[in-house]
Amino acid sequence: MNILLTAMTEADAAAAGNSMGMGAMVIFYVLIFGAMYFFLMRPQKKEQKRVAAMIASLECGDVVKTTSGFYGIVLDISDDTVIVEFGNNKNCRIPMDKAAISSVEKPE
Repeated sequence: MNILLTAMTEADAAAAGNSMGMGAMVIFYVLIFGAMYFFLMRPQKKEQKRVAAMIASLECGDVVKTTSGFYGIVLDISDDTVIVEFGNNKNCRIPMDKAAISSVEKPE
């Protein structure tokens, strides 16, 4: 009878140790996901919000830099496009998507 009780308590101890290992593994995965969120996803969302706010505050007369590196002045704004004038030539007016604007400088 003692042998049976001893065997059952050892089995219970092994099951308890196994469940502790599962709990530690779950906590480990939660910590890894939390670290990935704070180091990868959160800064990217902040940058997307900053760019969206910059595009929303775009006005005629602002100096913009395109993603290709050209500087120009915004002449007209529609829903998803802007007309930008490049250089001193007044005939160089190009319509482009708002997504092609990388930075905006307000005139002083």
